[in-house]
Amino acid sequence: MIEHRHLQHARTPDGTLQVALGGDWTLARRLPAPHGVLEDLERSPRPPRVVLDASALTTWDSGLLTFLFAVLSRCDQLGLSVERQALPRGVERLLALATAVPARHDPLRAAEPFLSSVGAAVTRAWDGVRDTLAFIGETFLALVRLVRGNARLRGSDLLLALQGCGARSLGIVALINFLVGIILAFVGAIELRSFGAQIYIAHLVGIGMLRDIAPIMTGIIVTGRTGASFAAELATMEANQEIDALKTLGIPPLDFLVLPRLLALSLMMPLLCLYADVLGVVGGLAVSAFMLGISPVQYLAETRHAVGLNDLSVGLFMSFVFGVLVALTGCMRGLRSGRSASAVGEATTSAVVTGIVSIVVATAIITLITYVLGI
Repeated sequence: MIEHRHLQHARTPDGTLQVALGGDWTLARRLPAPHGVLEDLERSPRPPRVVLDASALTTWDSGLLTFLFAVLSRCDQLGLSVERQALPRGVERLLALATAVPARHDPLRAAEPFLSSVGAAVTRAWDGVRDTLAFIGETFLALVRLVRGNARLRGSDLLLALQGCGARSLGIVALINFLVGIILAFVGAIELRSFGAQIYIAHLVGIGMLRDIAPIMTGIIVTGRTGASFAAELATMEANQEIDALKTLGIPPLDFLVLPRLLALSLMMPLLCLYADVLGVVGGLAVSAFMLGISPVQYLAETRHAVGLNDLSVGLFMSFVFGVLVALTGCMRGLRSGRSASAVGEATTSAVVTGIVSIVVATAIITLITYVLGI
């Protein structure tokens, strides 16, 4: 028999291990360690059962819980039955709570099988495609309600969205496209000057900016600025349960939140693209005038001769498509986000990535169609 002023444990003639707890079991006291009881549990022959007796216990705190948890965990590992006599009700509740929490598994150690991970990835991809198609369908129905005059849309929201998408984007769109026009003209001048064909800089810059570069650069700028803003605003509203409040009031979130942003960006993107076309041509004009000695009048005349209405129309159509894609991706990621601070950041990042990828894919498809049609 091993004795301590707070702990006594000994084996009975039938081999049962009796553990008696008494006195003041608080961390302010010198409490016994569970090593002696654990050694007695493992000593051969092992006891058929363990009896915990706390009838002489006066006060306790987490020190008692630590001791009992260590003993009970070892008994469970050894498969020993435990009888708890006169344990305080609070101790029983805390022990039940501690043993009810499952152990965490390290995902790095327990890696999924290859086929399982591939199947999970395919399932997530399919769920994403289905969710995207469902959102597009719901947005189309909202547009139908707008045409019929049944949409819950405020004109002030549309005007604010037009201002945010258009006027506030002029500065960055002008800067980027002007510099892109300079870069495009400078790269072309290095090669064309060796052939004495400097005048074709106007053709290169004019056709390149109007058909592809200006719409793509403007779309990417708007994705990083406006698309991310849409996602962050709607994700924050989702986190603050404002979307649920709209549904409770009977207001469709797509009508009230998505339609103003979709209409504003679809209307402003062609105008921004046209503005970017002008700045890109001006950038090429600056390089031609200062590096190649081409007069502005001659440069503009060659540009007018090189580009046609088809080039301008293709670029404006692409910008309209980009506006729709950016608005849809930003709003969808915002409305489908979680309800935490990290979910807002994830929705914003996902909106930018998805928007840029959709712009690149749409550019490839439209370019292929225009080539087949000979436009």
